[in-house]
Amino acid sequence: MRVVTDWRLDLIRAHPNLFHPARRAPETACGGYPKCGDGWCELLNSACARIGAALEKSDTFNVLYIGEKLAKLHFCWRGNLSAEAEAKIADAVARAEARAQVTCEECGEEGRLYCSAGVPLTRCVVHARGQPVQVTPGREENVHIVRRVVAGKLRGICCRRYNRETDTFVDVPPYAHWVDLHGEILPSSFEGYEYG
Repeated sequence: MRVVTDWRLDLIRAHPNLFHPARRAPETACGGYPKCGDGWCELLNSACARIGAALEKSDTFNVLYIGEKLAKLHFCWRGNLSAEAEAKIADAVARAEARAQVTCEECGEEGRLYCSAGVPLTRCVVHARGQPVQVTPGREENVHIVRRVVAGKLRGICCRRYNRETDTFVDVPPYAHWVDLHGEILPSSFEGYEYG
């Protein structure tokens, strides 16, 4: 007889210093119990391993929520961290969220955005439902605005394209992503922006 395990519980048990499950309470009651499909199991395992490795002895960290909403992964947390640990954790979470946008939530294979009855889904061609969502002309696909890390410290934001094959971000110029329908750059888009 085959025993079926819940990867979500395995994730929480493997990283108790991130999830802090209560004693004598089911792990499913843990605030960070992942509410997403099986296809995102590996990317969450990788993110939690990176986060665990980034923590220093004096750091405190707690996963508050992990879930899918509108075909995006949301990984919410709080903590009291050193600047270096916070930068590494921000990078780990950004990578997981970016990878989820190009990973089928059902099986974990490379995926893309589909829309089925008005509901966005990240799926591979095998698990696709509905129609593929077309990229808006003049905009690039798979570009994320992420917090920039320099010398282990957070230093503003930047536009980056996620590369699924290498699990890395590549910086891209911001102006191509902040253009209105008439080709005009939106001045308010640059508030608080730091590039370079």
